[in-house]
Amino acid sequence: MFREIVRKKQKLENEECLEILRNEKRGVLAVMGDDGYPYCLPINHYYNDEDGKIYFHSGKTGHKIDAIGACDKVSFCVYDSGRKKEGHWSLYIKSVIVFGRISPVEDHAKSMEISRRLSRKFTDDEKYIEDEIKKFGANTLVLALEPEHITGKLVNEA
Repeated sequence: MFREIVRKKQKLENEECLEILRNEKRGVLAVMGDDGYPYCLPINHYYNDEDGKIYFHSGKTGHKIDAIGACDKVSFCVYDSGRKKEGHWSLYIKSVIVFGRISPVEDHAKSMEISRRLSRKFTDDEKYIEDEIKKFGANTLVLALEPEHITGKLVNEA
């Protein structure tokens, strides 16, 4: 059902893909938008080792939410900041693409806990996190992406 990577020597092992999902703060979520046009948006995420899902926080309305309501199949791309080999100008970038289905998290308490975990990727200021949840938690929708296929590779941009 899902295509295998063509350049097998560049393929990342599954654990390396998960490390990138755990550590990188942002990626690009692609949904099927209006009139069959893809709609891709930069978004921060939280990878949960406990259930293997990737979580996003969102408002409750908008293009992304409408698109997900029409089709729950998405892809999500994350890549690291890259590394240079000594004496070379080009970057070696590790990228991961996740294909899967996305849905809202219905349990409000779980949504707020995921929001806390996601926030901790950006700050360790617990007071700030709790204040934000108190202000915006009722209007926050948490989305869960359940991976069906994960692939990663190392690419030289040269």
